[in-house]
Amino acid sequence: MSTEAPAGKSNLWTAERRGPTIGIVLLVTLLAFENMGVSTAMPRMVAELGGNDLYAWPFLAFLAASVVATVLSGRLSDLRGPRPSLLVGPALFLVGLVVAGLAQDMVQLLLGRVLQGIGGGAQVVAVYVLIGLVYPERDRPAVFGLLASAWVVPSLVGPALSGWLTEVASWRWVFLGLAPFVLLGVLLLVPVLRNLPAHTPAQGTRRGLPWAALGAGGGVAALSWAAQHPSELDLVIGAAGLAALVPSLRVLLPKGTLTARPGLPMAILARALLAGSFFAAEAFIPLTLTSVHGYSAVASGVPLTLSALGWSSAAWWQSRRTHIPREKLVRWGFALNAAGIAGVTLIAPSWGPAWATPVLWAIAGAGMGLAMPSLSVLTLAASTDVDRGFNSAALQISDMLGSALLVGLGGVLVTTIASATAPTAAVLPFDLLMAGVAVLGAVLAGRLRRATLDH
Repeated sequence: MSTEAPAGKSNLWTAERRGPTIGIVLLVTLLAFENMGVSTAMPRMVAELGGNDLYAWPFLAFLAASVVATVLSGRLSDLRGPRPSLLVGPALFLVGLVVAGLAQDMVQLLLGRVLQGIGGGAQVVAVYVLIGLVYPERDRPAVFGLLASAWVVPSLVGPALSGWLTEVASWRWVFLGLAPFVLLGVLLLVPVLRNLPAHTPAQGTRRGLPWAALGAGGGVAALSWAAQHPSELDLVIGAAGLAALVPSLRVLLPKGTLTARPGLPMAILARALLAGSFFAAEAFIPLTLTSVHGYSAVASGVPLTLSALGWSSAAWWQSRRTHIPREKLVRWGFALNAAGIAGVTLIAPSWGPAWATPVLWAIAGAGMGLAMPSLSVLTLAASTDVDRGFNSAALQISDMLGSALLVGLGGVLVTTIASATAPTAAVLPFDLLMAGVAVLGAVLAGRLRRATLDH
C-alpha cells in the first residue's frame, strides 16, 4: 500500500485506498446518523413502549456498552489486528438496529441499544487502528478531516429526518432504515481487511483489563444517571460510580495521563479537556436560548448547525496544512474553543446578545476541527502495532469520560442553584469554568511536542 500522490495531495482516493476510505466514512456517517436521530425519536419510542419512567436508560445502556466494547476492541486489535472488530462490530451494530427497530417493549429496546453500543464502540477503535495500518502519517490529517466531515450531513439533516420519519411513518425506521447501509459499509471493507499486512501481536497481557472495562462502563453510566437525577439516593449511586471509575482509569489510560505527562499521555488528556469543555458548554446552549431568550426549538439548534460547519471547515483546512506542527494546531484549537465558550457566557443573562450565538459557536466548532484530528494524528504517531488499539481505545474513553463528567457537572449546577426554566445563575459560571478548562488545555499543549517519541 505504497502508492504516492503528487506533493500536497493525499492518497485517500487512489485505487488501493478508495475502498477503505469509502467504507470508513460510510460507517462513521451511519454512527453519526444514529447518534443524531435517536435523541429526536426517543420521546415517541419510550411513550409507545410504556417506558417514560426509564427515559434515560436507552442512552445509558448505549454509553455503558460502548465504553466496555471500546476497551475490549482495543485489546483485541492489539492481539489480532483490526479485522475481527471491523467484522464483528458492524455486525452487532446491525443486529442492534434490527432488535431496537422491532422492539415490542422496553427490555427489547434496551437490548438493541446495548448491541448498538457494543458494535459502535468496537468499530470506532478498529477504524483508528485500520487508519494507522493503511495510511502513512502524512495522509492521516486528511483521513481524520474526512471523518469530521462525515458528521456534517447527519448534524444538518439527522434530527429533522428522524423527526419526519417518526411523524409520518414510525420511529422504528430511525433504526431499520440504517441497517442496509451498515451492511454495505462492511462489504466495502471486506476486500481491504483480506489484504491487510501481517499483524505483530502484542506480547504479554494488560492485567485486569476486562474488569477495568466493566468498571469504567458502569462508572460512567452511574455518574451520568446521578447527574440527570439528583437526589440523596442518586448521589450515593454517583459516588459508587466514581469509586469504580477511578481505579479503572489507571488500567485503561496510558501511565501519566491524569498528571499530564508530556507526549502520548498529554494527547489522551487533551482529548478529555477538549471534548469535555466543548460538549458541556454546547449542551446548555439550546436550553439558554429557549428558556432565557424565548427562541423556538428550531432556532435554538441553529448555533449547533453552524458549529458543525465550522468544525468540518477547520478539519478540511488542517488536512491541507501538514507542514504546521500538530501541537500548534491543538493550541490554536483550544484557544478558539475557549474564545467561543467565553463568548456564549454573554448570552446567559436575558440582556445578552443571543443573536451572536451562531457566530460564537461556529468559532468554537472551528477550534474542534483544528484540534480533534490533530490529537488523533499525534496519538497514532506515538503508537506501534502492539499498542495502537490500546491507545486508540484510551483516546475514545477520554472523549466519553470528559464529556460525561463535565456535562453532568453542568446538570448538577442547573438543578441545584438554578432551574431549567431560569438557568442563568448556573450557566454563566459554568461556561466561564468550561472556558477555563479550554485555556488550561491551550497552556498544556506545549507538552504534546514529544507525542511522537513517547510510547
